[in-house]
Amino acid sequence: QVQLVESGGGLVQPGGSLRLSCAASGRTFSSYSMGWFRQAPGKEREFVAATSRGGGLTTYADSVKGRFTISRDNAKNTVYLQMNSLKSEDTAVYYCAAAGVGYYSAPVGIYEYDYWGQGTQVTVSS
Repeated sequence: QVQLVESGGGLVQPGGSLRLSCAASGRTFSSYSMGWFRQAPGKEREFVAATSRGGGLTTYADSVKGRFTISRDNAKNTVYLQMNSLKSEDTAVYYCAAAGVGYYSAPVGIYEYDYWGQGTQVTVSS
C-alpha cells in the first residue's frame, strides 16, 4: 500500500504560480512512477504530468507544457508540481498518483496508476 497526501492548493490570480506537493508513505517511494492528474467540475479526470522512478523522464499534457514542471525528491518521498502562468482553465482538483511500472516510464494513462491521493483544489480567478 502507498498513501498519498497532496497539499499546496489554493486560490491564485491568473498569471500567478503555485507549487503542489504530494507526500507518500508506505512502500518504497522510489519504486513508483508518479503522476499528477486534474479534474474540473463536470469533466473527466485528465493527465497533467508524470515522472519516472528516478526522475530522469518526464511527460506533460500539451495544455501545460512550458508552464508546469514535475519533480520528485526520493529522499523526502515527495513529488512536486510547480505551476506557473496559471490560467482560469487550470482550475480543478489536482490528484497525485503512483504507478508500479518499469523504471524508465512516465505513464499518461489513468488506468496505469495504482494509488491515488484525495486531491487538492486549485482555483485560478481574479
